[in-house]
Amino acid sequence: MSDRDTRHKHAMQRLKAHVDEKVAGATEQRGLLLVFTGNGKGKTTAAWGTVTRALGYGYRVGVVQFIKGLWECGERERLAQDPNLEVAIMATGFTWDTQNREADTQACREVWAEAARMLADPEVYLVVLDELTYMLKFGYLDIETVKRAIERRPSEQTVIVTGRNAHRELVAMADTITEMQEVRHAFNDGLQARRGIDY
Repeated sequence: MSDRDTRHKHAMQRLKAHVDEKVAGATEQRGLLLVFTGNGKGKTTAAWGTVTRALGYGYRVGVVQFIKGLWECGERERLAQDPNLEVAIMATGFTWDTQNREADTQACREVWAEAARMLADPEVYLVVLDELTYMLKFGYLDIETVKRAIERRPSEQTVIVTGRNAHRELVAMADTITEMQEVRHAFNDGLQARRGIDY
């Protein structure tokens, strides 16, 4: 065996020992709070990927879309017929289009009622609160209301919150935080969003 192969084998043995130790130390079983935030693309897509995974195992899933509900959504279209998936949308479009705080607040609270119901249901394994961060930023929802619903959810239920500028109290609560970092985005160079790629 060459010196390089020997070094590689030793490195992989050390890595395996480290991974095995981490796996052995992970003994707690419960639902998680995941936050997908940051300025980069892919937060909602990552959430839909987890939805697909949960549905693949036959779990019940609830998705609440606070911003993009009126947009075409390839993932939602593909999964809509799954009897274990429930989707609620805030059907007002982007808040910068409506420019009506009162109407947007009312629409947000109506769809939040659906989210709160899902968060209280022990049969729902995964709840996605897509673009929830904007509802908090614009003051349509109160952070204490959201925190209380998430904290009181069934212990086996996982929640994913997506959106830029995640509220610091949600970040403090989260088990896993992924920050999508934008390095370059085609839209900034004048390229339109592509069906089947961006939505």
